[in-house]
Amino acid sequence: MVGLSAGEKHFIQGGIAQDLRADGRKRLTYRPIYVETGVIPQADGSAKVKMGATEVIASVKLDLARPNPSQPGKGKVSLFVSCSATAGPMFEGRGSEELSTELSVALQRCLLGGKSGAGAAFDPSCLSIVDGKLCWDAYIDGLVVSADGNLLDALGAAIKAALTNTRVPVANVPAGASLDEDPDVDLSSQETTRIDTSGVPVIVTLTKVGRHYIVDATSEEESQMSSAVSVSINKERRICGLTKRGGAGLDPSIILDMISVASHVSEQLMNKLDSEIAAAEADEQDI
Repeated sequence: MVGLSAGEKHFIQGGIAQDLRADGRKRLTYRPIYVETGVIPQADGSAKVKMGATEVIASVKLDLARPNPSQPGKGKVSLFVSCSATAGPMFEGRGSEELSTELSVALQRCLLGGKSGAGAAFDPSCLSIVDGKLCWDAYIDGLVVSADGNLLDALGAAIKAALTNTRVPVANVPAGASLDEDPDVDLSSQETTRIDTSGVPVIVTLTKVGRHYIVDATSEEESQMSSAVSVSINKERRICGLTKRGGAGLDPSIILDMISVASHVSEQLMNKLDSEIAAAEADEQDI
C-alpha cells in the first residue's frame, strides 16, 4: 500500500478531476511502452515490457503432452504469475502469493477464457500434433520485476509479445509409431512454426478515482481508486474477458460505460503494442 499525505491525495484526485494527472498525462493516456523480445534464451518465446516504472517479463515453454479428452484436436495452455520480492513493499511475505494468485486468475479470465484454457487469446489447435494422441503443452509464466501500477495490462502485453516470439518446433512422428505409450518423436531444431497472435487481445484496465476513469494508473493513483475494471479486447473490438477488483460496487450502467471507453482506448493500445513488438522482433533477428 502506498502511503500518501492528505495533501498528496488531494493533489492526485484533483488532477484527475481536471484531466491533468501528476505526471502530466490526460486520463486516457498511457505511459511510454517499451518491448524487448527473446530475453530468456532457454525459453521457446519470451518478452520484457516496460510501462513507465512497471516492468514485467513473460516466457513460453513448450512440452510434449497428451491432449485433454474433451479437446482432442487442441493443445494445452496454462498460465502462472509470480512477483519478485524486490518489485515493491506489497510483495513481501504472503502479499506476494496473494497478488500472484489474483493476477494469474485475472489473466486466465482475460486471455484464456477461464480455467478451461479454451483459448480466447489464440486457437490452441495450432499446438496439436496428432489428434487425440499428442500435442504441445504451453506453459506461460509471467514475472513482475518492478511494480508501479497497471500490472495486469503490462502482463497481458508481455504475454502477447512472448507468444509472438515463440518458435514451435516441427514434430515428426515416424510412420507406424505407437502413440499409446511415450512416443518416439523427432523434433526439428531447424524447422519451426509460429503462433498466430493476430487475435490475441490487449487488456485495458479502467481505474475509477472519484467520478472519473483513468488508464494505466500508477501505484499512487491506484491507492485512491474505488474500483477497477479490466477488459480484454481484440482487434475486432470483441470482448474476450472481463474482471473487476476493488471493494466498491458499480452500477451496471457504469460498467457498460467503462467497457465502451475501454473499447475505444484499446485500438490505440493495440496499434502501439503491435508496432513495438514488430520492432523488437526485427531487432532480435538483426542480432
